[in-house]
Amino acid sequence: MSRRDEIIAAAEDLLDRGGPAGLSMRTIAAEIGIQAPSLYRHFPDKAAIEATLQERALRSLAARLDAAGPQLDAIGAAYREWALTHPHRYALISGQALHRDRLSPGVEAAASAGLQTAAHGDQARARALWALAHGLVELELAGRFPDDADVSSAWAAGLAAFSRVG
Repeated sequence: MSRRDEIIAAAEDLLDRGGPAGLSMRTIAAEIGIQAPSLYRHFPDKAAIEATLQERALRSLAARLDAAGPQLDAIGAAYREWALTHPHRYALISGQALHRDRLSPGVEAAASAGLQTAAHGDQARARALWALAHGLVELELAGRFPDDADVSSAWAAGLAAFSRVG
């Protein structure tokens, strides 16, 4: 494993354990037993590391949504499952600005392709569908639903509303 790969693996592990706020050059360096200035031989700044982690998360989400197939309910379930399984990676790609200028071309489009398909290519509808999914996930991750809430039914109702509108 190259030092660059080692840095990204350590940063991803830190991200998974502590969220985006836990990522600093100092903590990443300490994780692999080097001094923080040594990281700058491999990455120009923290944003470059975050961009690499964002790209990895977007690719992972894209693969999960692609595997779900074209049906809206399956895409919604895959989105929810991925976000709940990887809450800190989800926060890195949805809770702050993407480092679009540092992402490989097509990565963001690949991550949204499933929603675009479900919205029949209508970009405004795909964005509204993403807003629904994002809002439901954020509320669920924050524990904002009452204990007796049937969150799966809320998902089903929201996705059914999109299915009826054409």
